[in-house]
Amino acid sequence: MKTLTTGMLGCLLLAGVAQADVFVSTDANGNFVLSNVHRPGRHYERVIHEPAAAVVSLDQQPQMIAAQPYAELVSAAATANQLPAALLHAVIKTESAYNPSAVSAKGAGGLMQLMPDTAREMGVTDVYDPKANIQGGARYLKRLMTLFDNDIALAVAAYNAGPQAVLSRGGVIPPFAETQRYVPSVLRQYRRLQGLSADAPL
Repeated sequence: MKTLTTGMLGCLLLAGVAQADVFVSTDANGNFVLSNVHRPGRHYERVIHEPAAAVVSLDQQPQMIAAQPYAELVSAAATANQLPAALLHAVIKTESAYNPSAVSAKGAGGLMQLMPDTAREMGVTDVYDPKANIQGGARYLKRLMTLFDNDIALAVAAYNAGPQAVLSRGGVIPPFAETQRYVPSVLRQYRRLQGLSADAPL
């Protein structure tokens, strides 16, 4: 019987989103892969149920989002790209902690940490301009949401690791340590701002 490490188990408990479950399967090499969606034709070895968490009331949720930095810019980008503002805030918080001057070791910059090629593709000429960065990041995230059939966990994983890293593994969150930390972090922030419990489907 295969076992999961404590660290991986923690990631699994935080990352599941569909019907409060994390679905775990193994690939051809015996490595664990996980997704928030049960996909036909794949054998799943176990299902981990998420624990319940405190819920922010619906009347508090708009105030929470409005109180975040760059709230107006995020709201405009969310509306333009038909995305939840809470999701954009969650990505920004995890990517840069709302630092518009942030630069990653790989060269990504700004609030949503756009790589130079992605920025150019999204029409962003200055990644350190908050409005341009948020609009470009939102356009890119919308593209990923469309590519992965609105599976938030996979779209977020692709935002971090690149879409090919997700597609090449058959549509599961890549086993990179950074991505395994990143996805649960974004989903925690998103749920908190949406006023969702940990067991609510996204």
